[in-house]
Amino acid sequence: MKVIDLFAGCGGLSLGFIQNGFEITKAVEFDAEIAKTYSENHPQTNMIVDDIANIDNNKHFFEGEADIVIGGCPCQGFSTAGARIRKDFVEDPRNYLFKHFLNIVKTVKPKIFIMENVKGMMTMQKGEIFREIITALSDKEIMDGEQYHVYYKILKGIELGIPQKRERLFIVGIKDNEIDFDALLLDTKQKILQSNERFFDKVNIKDAIANLPTVSVDGFVNNPKATTSYEKYLSSTTAIISNHIKTNHSEKAVERMRKIGNGENFTSLDETIKSVHSGAYGRLCWDEVAPTITTRFDTPAGGRFIHPTENRTLSPREAARIQSFPDNFIFVGNKTSVCKQIGNAVPPKMSFYWANFAQIVLSQSVNYERAATEEANETCGAG
Repeated sequence: MKVIDLFAGCGGLSLGFIQNGFEITKAVEFDAEIAKTYSENHPQTNMIVDDIANIDNNKHFFEGEADIVIGGCPCQGFSTAGARIRKDFVEDPRNYLFKHFLNIVKTVKPKIFIMENVKGMMTMQKGEIFREIITALSDKEIMDGEQYHVYYKILKGIELGIPQKRERLFIVGIKDNEIDFDALLLDTKQKILQSNERFFDKVNIKDAIANLPTVSVDGFVNNPKATTSYEKYLSSTTAIISNHIKTNHSEKAVERMRKIGNGENFTSLDETIKSVHSGAYGRLCWDEVAPTITTRFDTPAGGRFIHPTENRTLSPREAARIQSFPDNFIFVGNKTSVCKQIGNAVPPKMSFYWANFAQIVLSQSVNYERAATEEANETCGAG
């Protein structure tokens, strides 16, 4: 079963499908540095490093080359233009990223597409943006005559055994056949539980990162023994793991962190902290989950990302663990790029969930097509 990943980032969305036996044939990523991380971890994939606007054509994609198209289409440019006219909304230049995702789906004509985005998309402009997207993806005229039945679901990290409060919106399109979406979601959970009965167990910070050793200057540390089920799920057989690097905080920042207890933040300090984040200088608790991992998890003023017992922020490896990346996943690039890669990534456990869902849908589709063929053959024989 073949998959194309658009707006691929470092490969979190791809990884869950790979873990479930899918082949990612092509991936598209605009940022060359981020694309290096993707290729480092998914060398078998044809990585296209380019603006999606330059490759939205039949020179790069063709009908039937993949069963599934996935992608985290950025929403920053969405406008409210064409609130009552589908085509105007798609053609609005401010919505070009969505347009090119849609155009590649129209070219490839996959059996399934999955578009990931922020939960807030549903309430942008009082929901008008979301309604436009759903309606456009369901419109046969816009989709060149193909009928996609579109469904959506907000996945909560906590409910998938991910130790953070991350919530992501997933829009799913199924070609031709309507499905009982809620029933298939229940089937997906049962399918996963058959192979991993601890997959959905609640996980806290201690379960996720407590076994990691002291951070190092270069980020390379000895592979620790996994003790919790979550650590075992992400564990690697390699002798060394990477990206567990020390952040060089200023003496003033370290002194501030010393004064902050578990669950506290900058309000515990006897000084004014200039930060737009309400959780600035927040310290994590072992027995709780983290807030959503952002691209600024290495910055004390960026949110509640201070280690539960050490006077430093999370290392990239710790943030990756909280995002559900396995320990053998290597992040390439400078500190700013690596933090961006991890903070913007789709947690692989979320992707793994949708890969199992897709397997069920595709198997049902194969059975349906087989039954239809057999019925046609019987009718022909009777004639």
